[in-house]
This record gives sequence, C-alpha cells and structure tokens, in this order.
Amino acid sequence: MLGRTANGLYWMFRYIERAENIARLVDAGLRVSLTRSGATDEDWNGVLQSADVLDIFLEKYDKVTSADAIDFLLRDQANPSSVMSCVDSARNNARMVRTALTRETWEATNECWITMKQLLARRLKSADLPETIDTVKRSAGLIRGAFHGSMLRNEIYNFARIGTFMERADNTSRILDVKYYVLLPAVTQVGSSLDNIQWESILRSVSAHRSYRWVYDGEYLASNIADFLILNGQMPRSLAYSYEKIVSNLGYIAKEYGERLPAHKTADDIRASLNSTNIAQIMDLGLHEFLDNFIALNNKLGQEVIEGYRFYS
Repeated sequence: MLGRTANGLYWMFRYIERAENIARLVDAGLRVSLTRSGATDEDWNGVLQSADVLDIFLEKYDKVTSADAIDFLLRDQANPSSVMSCVDSARNNARMVRTALTRETWEATNECWITMKQLLARRLKSADLPETIDTVKRSAGLIRGAFHGSMLRNEIYNFARIGTFMERADNTSRILDVKYYVLLPAVTQVGSSLDNIQWESILRSVSAHRSYRWVYDGEYLASNIADFLILNGQMPRSLAYSYEKIVSNLGYIAKEYGERLPAHKTADDIRASLNSTNIAQIMDLGLHEFLDNFIALNNKLGQEVIEGYRFYS
C-alpha cells in the first residue's frame, strides 16, 4: 500500500474518533460542573488542558469562560481538534482514499459531515448541548459500523483500526485526567458522596455507566473506576482493550509485509506494562503521573507508525 493511502486511512479514523471523544470531554465537563456547588468558568481551564488546546484557546480569548470553551471545543475552526475541524479533516482524508473505502463507509462519513455543518453552524444554546453531543457520538458510531460491516480484513482495515484505537486510548486517558485537573476535590472530600458522583459522571461520559455496574455492583470508588477504564480488557474504551487491538492489527500488518518495525516493540511493551500492573500500583504512583506517561508513550508509538510505514511517501 502507498504510504499516503495508509496515512489517509489512519488519520481519517483518528479524526472520527477524536471528534467523538472531544464531544465526550465536553460532556464530562458539563456533567461534573453540575455536581460542584462552587463551579466557576475557570473550571473549564482543566477541560481545555486535558484536550491539549488551552494555549491556542488563550491566543484567541483573554480568559476562560464556559461558553467560549464549549464553543471552541465543538465548532471553532481555529481549533484543529474541535469537533467540526475533526469532522472536516476526517472527510478530507476519506476523499483522498475514496477508492479504498466501501460506498457505505464513504456515505456515512459524508452524511456525518453534512449533519455537523448544519448542527454547528452557530453557537449552541445550553439546552441544545446534550442532543448535539449525542448526535456526534451517534454519527461516529454509524461510520465505524458501516466500515466494520463492509470492509475486507486487509491492510486497509488494519491501518484504520490502529488509528481508531490509538486515538481512543489517548482520549480515554485525557477524560480520566479531567478528574485530576478539574474535579479533584479537597482532601476532605476524597471518598465523599461528591467525589463519587464526580467519578460516576466520568463513567457516563464514556458510556460505561451500566457496564461498570455489572462488574462492580454499582459501588462508585475511584480505584474501581480507574481500574475499569485503564486495565479492564473487556471494556471497549479502556486502555488495555485498545492496546490489545493495536497490537493485533499491527501484527496482521507485520505478517502481511513480512517485517517488524520499532512500532511493534513499543506497542508490545505498552500492552505488557498494562497487563503486568494493577490499580494499587497505579494509584501509588499517582493517577495523573501514570496518565501523563501513558499519553507520552502513545504519542511515541504514533510517530513510529507514521515513520515506519512512510505515511508521507
């Protein structure tokens, strides 16, 4: 496969996943702000920082307000990671690799773009935010469903899936980190009902509320929720699950191409690290520190995939 085709597929699906996860990040900020009696606009500082867009936000605005932060994350074209920017980029990449996609996948992507252009044409009212966030998640799910149900399981499929799960792992870790930046209560509130409600909000933002209750009988403990979203291999948005899929898809490509690259060792090492640790060790290290290190390793792997498969050749 040409490097630019692999590049288009990889980034198309990274951007689709990112659009959904930025919407989830906004959802997390909205949900937990409802649990804080002293919530202020400055709380969105942490949401922007978790999305890694605080610096470019402050280039445009003098201070952080909830209305500006939400607009910046959902529809501002000056933000390359806004939902609208991501959907634009996903469609542009899809057009570039149109002949590699099935008709169903292309049509689902194009319909998502049309819907988002209409929905995000102007600033949203607060009352419209829940439905907008749900529409973003639903549209992304339709694209993935069309792709999964109609594509051959070949290198095209594998590069797309690697992009999906690398972005998912990055964003799950960032949504968890919102708890550190924005929601971390005073020491006296740790383990309180407020603390538990905030952790429950994190679960709801990644559509993991009901599945968590099946595993933990509804007991909202920080360590259990972090364990579920980091180490539970059955949870489809967890870091462990994402890396099982990344390693698997990289393995199929290695078998097809007849060679292993530095990216394969890095992915293997990250998966092995997730499989060999437990939540007590992570909490002892510090959840924020663990997530920071994970994000750095995930970024390293992304660069190795790009370089190893010559995405720009």
